[in-house]
Amino acid sequence: MIEIILLFKITAAVIALESKNLLSAVISLGGVGFGLAVIMVFLGAPDVALVQILIEVVLLIILIKATVSRDETDVKGQGEYFNIILCIALLGLLYVAVLYVLAVMPRFGYALPQDPSYEIPSLVYLTRGIEHTGSANIVTAILLGYRAFDSLGEAAVLFAAVAGALTILRKAKKDEEK
Repeated sequence: MIEIILLFKITAAVIALESKNLLSAVISLGGVGFGLAVIMVFLGAPDVALVQILIEVVLLIILIKATVSRDETDVKGQGEYFNIILCIALLGLLYVAVLYVLAVMPRFGYALPQDPSYEIPSLVYLTRGIEHTGSANIVTAILLGYRAFDSLGEAAVLFAAVAGALTILRKAKKDEEK
């Protein structure tokens, strides 16, 4: 099933890159993001999928507003066939690489019992979490001790999305004033 979603994402990415219409490119880009959210659900990360959907909805609204508010909806210039072929070839290689990685990875949620040095992360969190982080609460230890960089990354993504949207909207506003 993940393979089908990956093909959908690759197709949407090619459409977003090669579309002459800016609105179709924005909508296709949203399809790529929603495809990523669906993959996250299949991989057992619904919390990441919810954040991804939230970001996608907000970004789609902002980008569609920025696209529709501009008078130009078509991209000027001629597309070269070499760029399209190169893009499809690179995405095909990426697809094959992802399929290979998915084939070699262990199933999600299962430890590697053949490796004696491998410790199941959830057991480490529960048995030694308070000792490792110095927290008085195991939930706080996991959220701030083990997942702090994850939270920092999510905040950085939100910041980058808002900064990019404001940049696009500011440029559109300056173009309207001229």
